[in-house]
Amino acid sequence: MLTLTDRGLYCAAGGFHVDPWGPVARAVVTHAHGDHLVWGCGVYLTSNQGRAIASHRLGGVPVEGLDWGERRTIGDVTLSLHPAGHILGSSQVRLEHRGEVWVVSGDYKVAPDPTVTPFEPVRCHTFISESTFGLPVYQWPDERGVFADIHAWWRANQAEGRTSILYGYALGKAQRLLAGLDPATGPILTHGAVETMAELYRQAGVPLPATRPATTARQPDWERAMVIAPPSADASPWARRFGHAGTAMASGWMRVRGARRRRGFDRGFVLSDHADWPGLLEAIAATGASTVWVTHGFTGPLVRWLREQGLDAQAIATRFEGDVDEPVADEQATP
Repeated sequence: MLTLTDRGLYCAAGGFHVDPWGPVARAVVTHAHGDHLVWGCGVYLTSNQGRAIASHRLGGVPVEGLDWGERRTIGDVTLSLHPAGHILGSSQVRLEHRGEVWVVSGDYKVAPDPTVTPFEPVRCHTFISESTFGLPVYQWPDERGVFADIHAWWRANQAEGRTSILYGYALGKAQRLLAGLDPATGPILTHGAVETMAELYRQAGVPLPATRPATTARQPDWERAMVIAPPSADASPWARRFGHAGTAMASGWMRVRGARRRRGFDRGFVLSDHADWPGLLEAIAATGASTVWVTHGFTGPLVRWLREQGLDAQAIATRFEGDVDEPVADEQATP
């Protein structure tokens, strides 16, 4: 039903691409991260929950939306969208044609997250799965313990009069971090890119604690504050305003200690918006699919494991590989 072209996955029976790599006539988009949403397509279709974010990231371009489970016939294909649990509005694309069902998962996670609609397994014949963290070493700790460690680090920095700067992707990770913070601990400040996305989450009905842009705060607030910023702001003029701050990164890559040392952060907190190894196996098994295409990240180990279980599994190429940080312009306002 789907073929891999120089623009990504193409459904000839429906005349559309799913998460195309470049401009196409009709794009079905799983979510609004930059490795899945490209500028210049003729028509965009995504979930209603993620439509406002997609339109914002495209500079106001109109985006069509579907409710979860709502069916639409495009050409000879019946299409519906189902929650992927990755970020707000992230969806799996279910395609049905002449009794055959395929599901393109996009990025997904099965762990609980108060800022998203939970992942919904969709039965199918062929499942296209990501494998960003497709190695057995990647197994996520309980989120409650992670946030307990984040708050302990925050309080320790306060005792030393240091600002706490916690880095996480501006769309998705940052809002998940905000949702887990206790505002009674101190002020919560944000980079402008994070604040913009947080407001879109609030407009969609996601409860987040009160925040304000870090550029509006002054030094007495900094010393007690938690600042949430995208990784691209690390070591920038925007970040240097806070002086000798404590720095940390929230990412699944922090599961491997060397990742924290290579980036030079004081701390690394293991928190990912992608499925870990057990989550990948759980999600794939729940589909009942006999054929699995694997893309993004550590494809080889997951393909081998699936084949050992008797599944028809293969890796497919992609122009993008896994967890991509999207640069944003530094805020230039002076302290």
